[in-house]
Amino acid sequence: MISVNNLSISFSGEYLFKQVSFVVNQKDRIGLVGRNGSGKSTLLKIFSGINKNFEGSISVPKDLLIGYLPQEINRKYNHTVLQEAMLAFEEHLSLQKDIDELNEKISNTTNHESDEYVNDILSLHEKCDRLDIIGGSKMESETEKVLKGLGFLSSEFDKDVSAMSGGWQMRIELAKILLKSTDVLLLDEPTNHLDIESIEWFEEYLKSYPGAVVLVSHDKKFLDNVCNRTIEIVKGKIYDYKTNYSHFVELRKERIEQQLATYTNQQKQIEQTEKFIERFRYKASKSAQVQSRIKMISKYDNVEIDDTDNSSMHFQFPKSPNSGKVVLEIEKVSKAYSDKKVLSNINLTILAGERIAFIGKNGLGKTTLVKIITNKIEYEGSVKTGYNVSTGYYAQNQTETLDSDITVFDTLYDLATDELRPRIRTLLGSFLFSGEDVNKKVGVLSGGEKSRLALAKLLLTSSNFLVLDEPTNHLDIKAKDMLKQALIKFDKTLIVVSHDRDFLDGLTNKVIEFTTEGTKEHLGTINEFLEKKKLEDLRLLNTFQSENKKTKETNLNDNKQQWQEKKSLEKELRKIQNKIKQIEQNIEKNEIKQREIELIIANNPNDSSLFEKYKLLQEDNKKLVEQWEETTLELEKQ
Repeated sequence: MISVNNLSISFSGEYLFKQVSFVVNQKDRIGLVGRNGSGKSTLLKIFSGINKNFEGSISVPKDLLIGYLPQEINRKYNHTVLQEAMLAFEEHLSLQKDIDELNEKISNTTNHESDEYVNDILSLHEKCDRLDIIGGSKMESETEKVLKGLGFLSSEFDKDVSAMSGGWQMRIELAKILLKSTDVLLLDEPTNHLDIESIEWFEEYLKSYPGAVVLVSHDKKFLDNVCNRTIEIVKGKIYDYKTNYSHFVELRKERIEQQLATYTNQQKQIEQTEKFIERFRYKASKSAQVQSRIKMISKYDNVEIDDTDNSSMHFQFPKSPNSGKVVLEIEKVSKAYSDKKVLSNINLTILAGERIAFIGKNGLGKTTLVKIITNKIEYEGSVKTGYNVSTGYYAQNQTETLDSDITVFDTLYDLATDELRPRIRTLLGSFLFSGEDVNKKVGVLSGGEKSRLALAKLLLTSSNFLVLDEPTNHLDIKAKDMLKQALIKFDKTLIVVSHDRDFLDGLTNKVIEFTTEGTKEHLGTINEFLEKKKLEDLRLLNTFQSENKKTKETNLNDNKQQWQEKKSLEKELRKIQNKIKQIEQNIEKNEIKQREIELIIANNPNDSSLFEKYKLLQEDNKKLVEQWEETTLELEKQ
């Protein structure tokens, strides 16, 4: 599909890529990996046609449709969520507009014998056929399906996009790309603004996507679940592995070890050869052998060992005094923003040593409850902090609270106690700020650097209760691993809000799920919770099976009330399905009649009654299609 031939691109005299060649095939799921600045995002921009400043060639078929999602989007919106998402159907909407205009024109035409009238009828027929072929009748239902998969509620479809956060706007952009009939998806950090449920839906979507996918992500589990190929960018070269991320890491380690062994062996041979040359350089009887070995050394190909990023954060949270057994008691807590109720009558007790994951769709109150726990906002109800509890808080927008006009060093110096100030440079070094880096203004730091600095601030206070809201945002895989290890060693109480399943795995032992009905507590790890949720979804799916199959699979322990409820659901489902089937049959009959009339019109263009019949059939079909869409949506809600 896409062929890369001897691609080279350089900045400031250094090559990001140097004569790189590879092919992106249909059905490929490629994860681009490499250290920050290696050129992953640049490669996506080259594929998308945004960046054309390179040497070599990129061969892309003319009719290949590419969908590209960058990390950041800066644009203005003037539509509702549903309207904006439906802009993906550019051809559909254009055809529908033409059809509406032709229908109006035809209905107002009095001269049914004119060539223009006949041509309008034929054009209308062609456009209706084309709209039918590309799925015009399913346009709205497909849009709603994708929006719901990405976490939007039906009640939000009429919401103004301009009033939404950047994260939700990015979801809309992703929805538009998924709704287009693309051949290749280029995705730069697509899960940054998705919750766990949306990520899992997105993974399933990509598995069934018929085209190729090339993506950049720091979510290891997402890479493992989606990618069947990993391309690593190292020092201007690429290494292509036909496997997922985790297996790639193992193979990469073997490659580096092999390179090191080859290099060591070569250096040993060179050393031995040089000793021979030095020993016999001035002996006439050995001159031929000496010259032979000198030529041998000159022919050695230098063995390169791939550059590995050995820099890593080294830190641990400072020791803190023990708290009482009960860390926090939350009773009948509620919070509303204007007329929107975010939390209602929440009751939770957090005990010392618990390690809790807050998860759930965005907008259901996770961050709001975190702000209530840390006393950042007003609320209704009661929150009581236990004996000797000291709280450390990392906000979701923590990097935005940093002062852009002061230096990295002063950011910590102004906050530290007199006792800690002499150790600030050591602390910053643990977070990869060394040398002149500490004198940089915060405003020039990257997102990842700001996140590391915000985490460093957290270590200036001794806390026995850590509350972290999306602490892995902007951190690469290596930095996330280091943070996770430090948190595992933290032996006090922990609450983490995160959508990163790999980060949460092994870190927490309790899950508090935020739903539209409130909160639910689940004991166990994040993987156990997700497995349980899949089983619950399977049980829900089983309630919609056919009557015969359902009778065979019904658990004998089901009580009479449960059985009646299931039977009622099945009956309602069959009723809707039969209604859809009947509508589809009526649409098909109308289309057959339309084609028959078209043949008659071709031979009798002056018969105005035929045109009236044709118009009535068109209007009837339009109503049937609307009924089909409404009934299909009704089925999806069951």
